[in-house]
Amino acid sequence: MSNSELSRVIVRPVDEYNQKLVSYVHPPDWVNPQPADCYDLVVIGAGTAGLVVAAGAAGLDLGLKVALIEKHLMGGDCLNVGCVPSKSIIRSARVIGEIWHAKNLGINIPKQQVEVDFSAVMERMRRIRSGISHHDSAERFKNLGVDVFLGNGRFTNNNTVEVDGKILQFKKAVIATGARAVKPSIPGIENVGYLTNETVFSLIQRPDKLAVIGGGPIGCELAQTFQRLGCEVTFLHRGSHLLNKEDADAAEIVQNVLIQEGIRVVLNCQLEEVVAVTEGKRLYFSSNGYRDSVTVNEILVGAGRAPNVEGLNLEAVGVKYDTHHGIQVNDYLQTTNPKIYAAGDICMNWKFTHAADAAARIVIKNTLFSPFGLGRSKLSSLIMPWVTYTSPEIAHVGMYEHEAKKQGIEVATIKIPFTSVDRAIADGEEAGFLKILHKKGSDQILGATIVASHAGEMISEVTTAIVNKIGLSKLSSVIHPYPTQAEAIKKAADAYRRTLLTANTKRILGFLTKFS
Repeated sequence: MSNSELSRVIVRPVDEYNQKLVSYVHPPDWVNPQPADCYDLVVIGAGTAGLVVAAGAAGLDLGLKVALIEKHLMGGDCLNVGCVPSKSIIRSARVIGEIWHAKNLGINIPKQQVEVDFSAVMERMRRIRSGISHHDSAERFKNLGVDVFLGNGRFTNNNTVEVDGKILQFKKAVIATGARAVKPSIPGIENVGYLTNETVFSLIQRPDKLAVIGGGPIGCELAQTFQRLGCEVTFLHRGSHLLNKEDADAAEIVQNVLIQEGIRVVLNCQLEEVVAVTEGKRLYFSSNGYRDSVTVNEILVGAGRAPNVEGLNLEAVGVKYDTHHGIQVNDYLQTTNPKIYAAGDICMNWKFTHAADAAARIVIKNTLFSPFGLGRSKLSSLIMPWVTYTSPEIAHVGMYEHEAKKQGIEVATIKIPFTSVDRAIADGEEAGFLKILHKKGSDQILGATIVASHAGEMISEVTTAIVNKIGLSKLSSVIHPYPTQAEAIKKAADAYRRTLLTANTKRILGFLTKFS
């Protein structure tokens, strides 16, 4: 595909905001530069990982020649079809959630008086996305000193990449082409059509009835969001409970909230067929031995991601990969070709924007600095937090108990329910908890899970403690402002300190207090 063909990128609906977006991240009048004689680094893919590598390498003031190749929209999933659009509409949905629960706070707002303007919600999202998009624009990266090429990049031999008929010679290369939504293997679904995260944000009219397939973070976030925005949502999940990779207690809270908010949750679901009917799209499924069906206007599929390995001609350069797990890398993010590295969703189990950012920094160090004896960074050294942005949120960092046991580590757990945290009680948000996993006989924190309205804002304190090897004893001495929900962290640390009081110590303290 030539650059002239690629210039006709269209993001629907074609309004002022999406035209502004495209003008930044895939400008139709873009002219690819003449390639340099040789690039120190060629990066294929301008999602988070690729952008961070390119900007970081170009910004070192070392005179490095850096090329960045993107075949579709710069900014990748995060800007265009992931974090930015999803969190924008989740914000609108949170307002509805607050209104639904306002009566518990003494505010009476009848549901029938609440009008959701779905098209305005989606327009606001597009406006926000277009306003942010200049950060990831082709022009900005050109001004940073990066040669930006719009087109399909493919390896031609061990030190060259072809894009738009031009040959780019490189010393090192980075593959950061990301991943895409997995196509569902349900008979009939291709004929009737379906949505994924890559198309759902193009909606301008609310579907009255929506089926959501897949009970992971994306499915849960969007199921709750669209239910709150006025859709009648049916959630179809093959597992025995939603968010089955998360802490079971945390997942149960979110699952119960979704059910309480009116979502029909079908578990242990086997999807059999989808057919077009007069009323819309009918899904036939079985669950726990019973066969049933549901008729909806739209189907949203959020059941997994597939790496974008096609079209790169990886065989020509000896880079091993498979279509399920992506590109094979070692702990230094080096592929089976020592001159070529990879970062982000194309090669990692952590499919988060912040994980791609962290991996990109590892790649910069390992490609540009380690040849000069400045050390190499490892992917396994990262302490990775993540958040599911439902209401309430689930945030996690570090190990789960089953992971620690698998490694032969004896653990102890401290759980602080928000029913004992004053601010959570005042906020009417007692359903959550903080759970900290620590090494048995030690204050070393191994992992934590938080369920709260803003759990994502709270998890960083625990992440900082783990990264800097700050134990529960020191956390206990940190003053937390009162009242805040983050006070739960101090309560957990205090709970650990109390376990250090032996029976003999308690007798001595009791004796001394009699004379104080």
